[in-house]
Amino acid sequence: VLVSVICSPPQNYPLYIRSVPTENELKFHYTVHTSLDVVDEKISAMGKALVDQRELYLGLLYPTEDYKVYGYVTNSKVKFVMVVDSSNTALRDNEIRSMFRKLHNSYTDIMCNPFYNPGDCIRSRAFDNMVNSMMMQVC
Repeated sequence: VLVSVICSPPQNYPLYIRSVPTENELKFHYTVHTSLDVVDEKISAMGKALVDQRELYLGLLYPTEDYKVYGYVTNSKVKFVMVVDSSNTALRDNEIRSMFRKLHNSYTDIMCNPFYNPGDCIRSRAFDNMVNSMMMQVC
């Protein structure tokens, strides 16, 4: 089970949400929104170090009994959150980090599209395909 979310900086509303399987999607929405507080805490704790550092991966935000929640923040303060099943022990920190880099690169491609208005929900077939292939590798 994996959820990928991108939230815009000032309002923290989701721009893109995808979950597999889809039956617990509302539960994932709640988990993602609660994790945004942890992301903000980590960003404020890092402060100036985050600006100087090129590594934007926040790591494990918090584990629950069933899931592990990971975070990533871009230079423009767009937040990426992933919720992964705790029973999946094959996923290491390096794999999660590379998945976030792929998401960030695909998000950058969307932002470079002249027809995309920043802040709109992401409706890109290429982005969907990349997220789906990433999710299939994990599940």
